[in-house]
Amino acid sequence: MPLLTMEDFKVVIKPDASRLLTAIHGVLTEQGITSYLVGGFVRDTLLGRDTADIDIAVAADAPAVAPKVAKALGGKAITLDAANGVARVVLPGGRWEIDFTTFRGSIEEDLARRDFTIDALAIELGKGTESFDAASIIDPSGGRDDLRRGLIRAVGEATFREDAVRLVRAVRLAAELDFNIESSTEALIRRDSRLIGGVAGERVREELLRLLALPGAGKRLAHLDALGLLTAIIPELAPARGVAQPRIHVWDVFEHSIQTVAAVEFLLRETPLDFAGEAVLAPVPWSDEIKEHFDREIGHGSTGWSLLKLAALLHDIAKPQTRTLDDDGRARFLGHPLEGAAAAAAIMERLRFSNREIKLVELLIKYHLRPLQMSHEATPTRRAIYRYFRDTGEAGIDILFLCLADHLATRGPGLDMDQWQGHARLTDFILASRAGEEGLVTPPRLLDGHDVMKELGLDPGPKVGELLEALRETQAAGEVTTRQQAIDYIRRRLAGASNTGEKHVQK
Repeated sequence: MPLLTMEDFKVVIKPDASRLLTAIHGVLTEQGITSYLVGGFVRDTLLGRDTADIDIAVAADAPAVAPKVAKALGGKAITLDAANGVARVVLPGGRWEIDFTTFRGSIEEDLARRDFTIDALAIELGKGTESFDAASIIDPSGGRDDLRRGLIRAVGEATFREDAVRLVRAVRLAAELDFNIESSTEALIRRDSRLIGGVAGERVREELLRLLALPGAGKRLAHLDALGLLTAIIPELAPARGVAQPRIHVWDVFEHSIQTVAAVEFLLRETPLDFAGEAVLAPVPWSDEIKEHFDREIGHGSTGWSLLKLAALLHDIAKPQTRTLDDDGRARFLGHPLEGAAAAAAIMERLRFSNREIKLVELLIKYHLRPLQMSHEATPTRRAIYRYFRDTGEAGIDILFLCLADHLATRGPGLDMDQWQGHARLTDFILASRAGEEGLVTPPRLLDGHDVMKELGLDPGPKVGELLEALRETQAAGEVTTRQQAIDYIRRRLAGASNTGEKHVQK
């Protein structure tokens, strides 16, 4: 980053951002409002990074200013914090978000209240709409030097006590920028780590998701743990530390959970893995379609990618309370997927995840052992594959990769390649079966409930749904392909039920 070492440098702002800043400056100037570009936009521009987030400090009431800017730009204004003077303008298309904050006193006093020195940078908006140079940057805490050195350093000793979400933000920023956290700042984080428990769940969720979205999240979660933050955010993980597992496991439950996140990233072609290479990755299926599946947006700020990592972290969270010992001393964790799904849902509710996000992670954890249970040393039947995707829904593909990651993070460096290749072939077979024949997962409708009631004289009730589900499974198995065969199958099933004493209501 040679620009940061030169006192005569000039940074040119990209044209689309420049036009937007010029328009905002015009609106504010008409109202006689002094304003400054602050924080992340200045930092990222100096680093040559693209950013769609613009922070502007105004010497006025930001919630009153934002609607006027929004009206001029055709956007929408949202008050984020009326008491502290924070508002946001979202522009059409969803790319640009402009945050306005009220500053009182001097801009230097405002910067002294910010989180990290690399964010405590400002430029008067009128001097920074097209370009800026060293002379225009207001930098009271040495942020430019820390940018050059690649350091995250707290502005002051009370940084984290003033806003505890900054504890996680420090780790997330270090990961995003590939920076190190300065040693005295790490000491402050350890001192104040317990304060994260008092932060609103949605704010922690946002930082956690941004961290999980980055390559290398497994190592960053380990860093969070080393700083005392991971179990402060998710106390339910703490009992997993030191819980021993059967001999095939290299790590205890806690470390296995972290390693499973790293294994997910390896299998999704994001990052290398310390104990596995190309020979391990080669048999694992991958395609543009699979990547697109994981890229799908699940909630605001979350994707299939990031939620798979979260599920990997939480997939064994119920092992401590379900642990029992056999007569031979072997540890068992009966029921841990079901209990773990419920525990994960409670954690995600606390962190204000959406219902769809919670449901996906619940399914991932509940069924994370299901793929291996489908085969029992044989190729899964069409019925088994149909039932698998019926039960797992949107999570079906994701679970296959979580199961692989769980396997890899269980054996670690002692991975048995024959077993691993067999597991990879199973995954490939299930995915190929799903992709190659749509009717296997979603059989075409041959009959509906009205047809069943009309043809067979049944009254409405759960029996109709049970018959239709049995029909769909038989279709998936390739045993029924026409409407008449479907009617005949249901008649036979009803007759068989009658012969075995099962009752049904007819008109």
